Amino acid sequence: MKSEIKTPDGSLDLTDLQLLDLLQRDAGQSNLRLAELLHISPPTCLRRVRRLHALGLIERQVAIVRPEVLAPLVGHGLQALIEVTLERQHAEALQAFEALAVAEDGVQQCWRVSPGPDFVLVVACRDMPAYLALSQRLFTAQGNVRNVKSFFATRRAKFSPHLPPLAQQNQ
Repeated sequence: MKSEIKTPDGSLDLTDLQLLDLLQRDAGQSNLRLAELLHISPPTCLRRVRRLHALGLIERQVAIVRPEVLAPLVGHGLQALIEVTLERQHAEALQAFEALAVAEDGVQQCWRVSPGPDFVLVVACRDMPAYLALSQRLFTAQGNVRNVKSFFATRRAKFSPHLPPLAQQNQ
């Protein structure tokens, strides 16, 4: 394995990669616990975490909510994976639809894809009327949307924003 990975602002060593892996799995761990797991001092660990943020490697930290636990309190909601094909795919048209999609609170993820549809969206809505309102704004009112194919989720078996273990990718 390489001992370092060069970045525009320096390099990442194995400890940095292990720290990124731990933070992806649970960013709520204390600095003391992270330092203990990595066999480094807490001040060193904190400096490394701050550096990873400064390098832009850590975009943000969020809580992942378990829908099945939240559902009895606020309702089950509706989740859908949606394929969107545009009539015209020139750069401005793609950018215009993407800007519209990412501005919608109900759109959790927006992916430009190829081949096949132009976009795949992951959408979460309160209920079917909310989904219909979102689909009206995103698809029906847009003259450039040619085809929409929605798949409604019945069960979430796995959800993880975790990238494969970074420390093992260079072996």
